[in-house]
Amino acid sequence: MKISSRGDVAPFIVMDVMEAARQEEAKGRHIIHMEVGQPATGAPMGAIDALTSAMDAGPLGYTVALGLPELRARIAKMYQARYGVEVSPERVVVTAGSSAGFLLSFISLFDTGAKVGIGDPAYPSYRNILKSQTLEAVRLETDALSNFQPVAAQLKASLDGLLVASPSNPTGTMLGKPELEALVAACNAKGIALISDEIYHGIEYNRKAVSALEVTDNVYVINSFSKYYSMTGWRVGWMVVPESHVRRIERLSQNLFICAPHAAQVAALAAMECDDELQGHIETYARNRKVLIEGLPKAGFSNFAPPDGAFYIYADVSGLTDDSRALAAEILRDAGVAVTPGLDFDPERGHKTLRFSYARSTEDMVEGVVRLQRWFKAR
Repeated sequence: MKISSRGDVAPFIVMDVMEAARQEEAKGRHIIHMEVGQPATGAPMGAIDALTSAMDAGPLGYTVALGLPELRARIAKMYQARYGVEVSPERVVVTAGSSAGFLLSFISLFDTGAKVGIGDPAYPSYRNILKSQTLEAVRLETDALSNFQPVAAQLKASLDGLLVASPSNPTGTMLGKPELEALVAACNAKGIALISDEIYHGIEYNRKAVSALEVTDNVYVINSFSKYYSMTGWRVGWMVVPESHVRRIERLSQNLFICAPHAAQVAALAAMECDDELQGHIETYARNRKVLIEGLPKAGFSNFAPPDGAFYIYADVSGLTDDSRALAAEILRDAGVAVTPGLDFDPERGHKTLRFSYARSTEDMVEGVVRLQRWFKAR
């Protein structure tokens, strides 16, 4: 049977690490999970209660393709409360997770062969989804000097699109408003479509994340209920798009997905009223961040930028190895801690980096750091 080259995407290495960790657990070992960006907590209790009531009231079926009107209105209201930005509910599109939002964005904005700039290191699915659509991901190499974010000077007229993430995965760094304004100005001047991944908004520490909607309406913004709202498995997210693009996104969504899961939309609407519970999660992440920032240097991992948001630390391990995948396997085997090789995020330089996720409990993070320090001393 013939196959398409569009399916020849790189593996998501963190999933391989998860499987290796599962195999170790099946042997009876206790593994500390620092590999996956998944909150240890589940959906807020208000979300569970709302879904229980909805299921008791009758069957859940298809919703309209753009999402439950009340959920779209509530998301629009959030932008006013959090950012002081007026967003019409008509511009909000509820999606089957942020992954569906990226796919809808890429299909809507780019023709075959288009070039989309991505600041490396970056979330690996960006480039893999682009490849699956016969689009070209263009590396915009970043480093500590640029806070691991792309800068306006890197944007060439040959680019058709730019995808930014703030806070980013894997570094947790953020774009300030001046930097975001410079990128928007460059995109507008050169006819580059801008997509802003904001799925870690709400998980911030020393300063508040800036939404691209505070700077421009000429942008696709993608967000999700997976991270701040702790609803990874529910597969529900949203987009905010220019008014003139809503109908084209609606047509695509109708045909590709029909709609986001009805049950997840009901739960998501209720989750937006659970800030007290959700802020408790942020306090946990802040404690975990402190544990890793103070403890990782004593385990040989001292070269990293403290994250502004999200729940990751991205460390340069060139002093320990030039094969991050082998080092991650060694740490799992000898320390019982699962971490992610940087190759997932930067194919060119990731062989010298590791990502540590601190989305689990503080007890796990403390134990994980102790194990890493013990492993380092014995190495």
